Amino acid sequence: MRLSEAVSAQTPLVQRLLDGVATIGADPPGITRDAFGRGENDAQSLIARAAAELGLTARLDEAANLSLRWPSGHDAPPVLIGSHLDSVVQGGNFDGAAGVIAGIGAIAALQAAGIAPKRDIEVLALRCEEAVWFGLGLIGSRALLARLPAGALELPHARSGLTLAQSIDACGGHSARLRENTPLRDPRSIGVYLEVHIEQAPQLIEANAPVAVCLANPGNVRHPFIRIRGEDAHTGLPHRFRRDAALAGADLSLALERLWLDEEKAGRPMAITIGRFHTPAARHSLTAVSGGFELSLDLRAYDAAHLAALEKRLGAIAAEVAARRKVEIVLGERSAAAPGPMDPALIEALSAAAARCGIAAPRLNSPGSHDANNFAASGVPTGMLLVRNQNGSHNPYEAMDTPDLMAAIGVLAEWLANG
Repeated sequence: MRLSEAVSAQTPLVQRLLDGVATIGADPPGITRDAFGRGENDAQSLIARAAAELGLTARLDEAANLSLRWPSGHDAPPVLIGSHLDSVVQGGNFDGAAGVIAGIGAIAALQAAGIAPKRDIEVLALRCEEAVWFGLGLIGSRALLARLPAGALELPHARSGLTLAQSIDACGGHSARLRENTPLRDPRSIGVYLEVHIEQAPQLIEANAPVAVCLANPGNVRHPFIRIRGEDAHTGLPHRFRRDAALAGADLSLALERLWLDEEKAGRPMAITIGRFHTPAARHSLTAVSGGFELSLDLRAYDAAHLAALEKRLGAIAAEVAARRKVEIVLGERSAAAPGPMDPALIEALSAAAARCGIAAPRLNSPGSHDANNFAASGVPTGMLLVRNQNGSHNPYEAMDTPDLMAAIGVLAEWLANG
């Protein structure tokens, strides 16, 4: 059977797995697969059963990441194909899960075509990529590569209240090993890391292409609980006496937007997102000036030096707003992820594989940070394929079409066979 025919023949398997993880995560109007909870665990089990039918060897590592290996009999560093199975609360079905399923589909296609692997191929279902569960994202790959920040194992789960260490242990991991702060796998022993992921902006809709080759993922700096402290007051208080935390929050947000627009105009891509933006719910009132305000901030860019410069500007902007509004701005807790530039040789090789499949795949930056960031930052040659998806991600309306995922699986299988 030709490889293209073998890929097409896996469509029922891929659709069955997509439907299966949707059923596991059903939470109308969207999908919720909670990390280190029933949603992620049941999705792991579904994927493991499909892998067993293909003869893959399953194991959990000390971080409770699931590894599914197709041994080659060759002594060469393996190819890892990874993504995640957790979701945000009431998100969509494809963010993460489509990438894990793509790895299974590609191996199934190679087997159907009678193509033996040149080196071990391993599908990874990495734990807890979404930051919503612990206020820290990319946890599975961070743990695998010893990139967890200090104190991460004590972070509480947003739903269960268990610490990250307790959550890992409850799912079959061994968190004590992670306290050694050494990689669970030496990055030098990994040949390649590949990830397939839905696109998180409609660039492929615009380009009328099913698949893109990723150039880079942004790194990020996150402050989940920025606190502004002013002074509660009567609504009639004249402006010159006010220490209005709400207006300071508005000023800070608009100043950051001006920074974003200036950077884009200068040709330096980045993004700023304010997810939470509110006065204290227990005390806000129509007839009071609020002395308290909270917001969250995600600041991202594609180059480490640029990201560091933007973080310095954030501090200066916060200080200027605080002085002008006579308030205190505390940026508070911070997490960060390194930018993820893709390996130039893999960009070329994946583009060539797409061309052999008859796909004119554009080369695009991804708007999102992914587990691929940690592999790239650890020195592992890293590549990504982005799949067309009309409505973004982290919402119930993700709109990836299965034929587009099959196109990405075709490119992946072609690279594995002939790359």
